[in-house]
Amino acid sequence: MKKLIVASTSTVHGSGYLEYILSALSIHFEKATTILFIPYARPGGISYDDYTEIARKAFKKIGRDVKGIHEFKNPKQAILNATGIFTGGGNTFELVNQLYKNDVLETLKEVLDKGTPYLGTSAGSNICGETMMNTNDMPIVYPPSFKTLGLIPFNINAHYLDPNPNSKHMGETRETRIKEYHVFNATSVLGLREGSWLEVKGKEITLKGSLTARFFQKDKHPIELDTNKEIII
Repeated sequence: MKKLIVASTSTVHGSGYLEYILSALSIHFEKATTILFIPYARPGGISYDDYTEIARKAFKKIGRDVKGIHEFKNPKQAILNATGIFTGGGNTFELVNQLYKNDVLETLKEVLDKGTPYLGTSAGSNICGETMMNTNDMPIVYPPSFKTLGLIPFNINAHYLDPNPNSKHMGETRETRIKEYHVFNATSVLGLREGSWLEVKGKEITLKGSLTARFFQKDKHPIELDTNKEIII
């Protein structure tokens, strides 16, 4: 049975890395002694070692150790042996590119489908959908495919922002861009606001956090999904 936390962000304003969600992670990873961290997204071009250390300091607060996947000679075997997995945020294009380059995407999907507990934040959440096509990131590299894990039956738009009526910015809103996506693609998209996350247990998907989420379907008006309620597709 799948056991996932799919979070919009790792850090909310005014708190430290993963701080807002640590209590949920303590329960989520209750049987995991060590978390396998996938740092491939490299926010700001940070090194894998430095990024892993950030995750290690956060998980230390709930008594869990962290090992980076790059520390293993065989990344595929590291995934197969993991008791818990965390993929951090950064650039989704580079994350997906490295998952394909290291030939671990299918292995990751396999263990997560079987129930290895997983946390994704930002880019690490984008890959939980059918494709990574609703990322906000710049295409700094070109992965072999936009197809990702397909663990949930829709795509994620992390860090979803509502239009600001007081802004003088005249560019496209997130909603406009998702509508453009739906001209050519049918997969639904969930706009996940900061501080919100999905709790996935098997086929049950529940929105958590204090905010609603915005759900987009092709040729339909977007709808608001209430927090602490199961998402019925």
